[in-house]
Amino acid sequence: MGVLKRFEQRLEGLVNGTFAKVFKSEVQPVEIAGALQRECDNNATIWNRDRTVVPNDFIVELSAPDFERLSPYSGQLGDELAGMVRDYAKQQRYTFMGTIKVHLEKADDLDTGLYRVRSRTLASSESQEAHGVAPHQPAYGGAPRGGSPVTHGGGYPERPAGAPPMPSAPPPGAARPQPRAGGPGAGAGERTRRWIEINGTRHQISRPTLVLGRSTEADVRIDDPGVSRRHCEIRTGTPSTVQDLGSTNGIVVDGQHTTRATLRDGSRIVVGSTTIVYRQAEG
Repeated sequence: MGVLKRFEQRLEGLVNGTFAKVFKSEVQPVEIAGALQRECDNNATIWNRDRTVVPNDFIVELSAPDFERLSPYSGQLGDELAGMVRDYAKQQRYTFMGTIKVHLEKADDLDTGLYRVRSRTLASSESQEAHGVAPHQPAYGGAPRGGSPVTHGGGYPERPAGAPPMPSAPPPGAARPQPRAGGPGAGAGERTRRWIEINGTRHQISRPTLVLGRSTEADVRIDDPGVSRRHCEIRTGTPSTVQDLGSTNGIVVDGQHTTRATLRDGSRIVVGSTTIVYRQAEG
């Protein structure tokens, strides 16, 4: 069973069903949980072959009406969301520099049903400090009334294409990455960074496979009625490929309707009415 599904099931039994009543608004807890997962993926920093560090301090900004409704449950909901992040990190083999914290805050510039996620990487000694401005650019979420579907995800301030975010200091005891020994071409796959861009949002590909679909259990969730729950899968390699997973509407890659295709930097994958741009860079 996926992490998000277990999270939903835990919420169903909390406070005698109170959460089910509270979340009948447009903001759903599983949406926030999915945004936190993507925040981890998009801000993952590889320190060595065995350690990938992700943020551990998260702030979920809500509209004034949503915050007022959820604030009485903020402590318990924050604990559940932190537990979900911990479960997801264990599944993805991510590590943290400090205690996982998820806080709810009010944002007067957001309309009902919209939210923002901010995150930062804090060492244990810093985790007790008061919250300041998070270094990671906010990730926006929610479904605006009358608007087009929104794909949630994190972003970064401007930086060279393909460069990963870096925390302010290396994790305690972590070794700096060292060049891999070998002849010409050794470790070339490790030097290739891959990501996809959807509606201006970047999603880092840090695993051998990346499932895209409408399901909350997909690695990247696409809120598009023309997209199947598990629509397609990107497989990294030399070369990387995209594979249709038996979707209803299929995939179109660089203008060609297909079930499997080789990807190059700049390849465009169309699923439903959503265009996904595949990117890769050496360095």
